[in-house]
Amino acid sequence: MPSILTGQYVNIQQTPASVGERVLAQLIDWLIQGVYFSGMLYLFSGTIADYTSDGTLMAIIILLIVFPTFFYALVCELWFNGQTFGKQLFHMRVVKTDGSTPGLGAYIMRWMFMLIDGFTFSGLGLVVMLFNTSNRRIGDLAAGTMVIKTNSYKKMKISLDEFAPFSRNYRPAYPAAENLSLEQVGLIDQTLRLNEGDPRVHALAEQVKHTLAIETVHETDDAAFLWRVKRDYQYYALEEI
Repeated sequence: MPSILTGQYVNIQQTPASVGERVLAQLIDWLIQGVYFSGMLYLFSGTIADYTSDGTLMAIIILLIVFPTFFYALVCELWFNGQTFGKQLFHMRVVKTDGSTPGLGAYIMRWMFMLIDGFTFSGLGLVVMLFNTSNRRIGDLAAGTMVIKTNSYKKMKISLDEFAPFSRNYRPAYPAAENLSLEQVGLIDQTLRLNEGDPRVHALAEQVKHTLAIETVHETDDAAFLWRVKRDYQYYALEEI
């Protein structure tokens, strides 16, 4: 998602997951992969020899055994919003460094660099994590991501006292607002404090529409539109907490 943040207004500090937590989560993920691979291999051990003459069936069996193991981390992070089962256990998730949700390219980049970050190169990723303040491995540095604590992510800079109560029948007008980062919402909040006629209000409203691919706007002015986008973001943020 293109960024609408200029960095002028908000400086949000995310809480990186510790190196120890990341190592333990990774060990759990490798254990899950190992158990699955071994279990499937055992399950089909008596039939693989029978199917060697049938290329199609053999390919299917190999895919059932190898594919889920090989693509485990990539598929989990894509399906579970930046989390594998190990990360879920330790309340961690992958985000972009600005707090937004990574795209497919970022997840693929992290997954590809695991060949370097893992045991293959004697845990080079672990060494890199120990020497940067955000505990980012090489794959994170290449993808522009970091692993943070989810409790920090959900509640970071969000004070429930600042939210007006939502009615039970409240329905967001712009579901794409869920994908905004906290910094982007901070910029919207700062802009809403300007005079309504300030050209920056209109400029940001247009940028938000473009960034979130919003084609139909229900509000009659830019300030009302920005307020509703912020409100919708708050709705989704509270839903996660």
